Amino acid sequence: MSSPGVERNSGPKANTSAAWLLFAVSGMLLLGALGFQYLGGLAPCEMCFWQRYAHVAVVTLAALALLSGRQHAFTPLAIAAMMVAAGLGLYHAGVELRWWQGATACTAPPASGGNLFEDMLGKPLVRCDEIPWSLFGISMAGWNALISALAAVAALRLWIKA
Repeated sequence: MSSPGVERNSGPKANTSAAWLLFAVSGMLLLGALGFQYLGGLAPCEMCFWQRYAHVAVVTLAALALLSGRQHAFTPLAIAAMMVAAGLGLYHAGVELRWWQGATACTAPPASGGNLFEDMLGKPLVRCDEIPWSLFGISMAGWNALISALAAVAALRLWIKA
């Protein structure tokens, strides 16, 4: 929102820094996730996909802001999507650290009794409550939460200054 008497420049020459930042950060996080998956052999869990969907939304909205010249319409949505990505990363990291329980389908205990084969087919191969990789004691979900939150705050500051 603009202050009274201050007109926001929303034309083709508007400040695109926030949109570029969001596009670049989400794009790099997506490429990193795909690299870990396809080059590093770390299969994603269900909650990892949720975070990826949020980053795809950020990249799409930021690209629309940059290509359409309508930063006033798309950049705030891209910032909101980045905040969602940060929230999903925090939620996933909390599940990994056992701060709270995740989605039942993603963190269900191993099957006991009944038809074990049918139970295994109905469960995901990768559990959301296990940490397959970490750096400095922070999981990939934790890094996603931190980087996404910092990018959202930085983009919001750039957007407000524009």
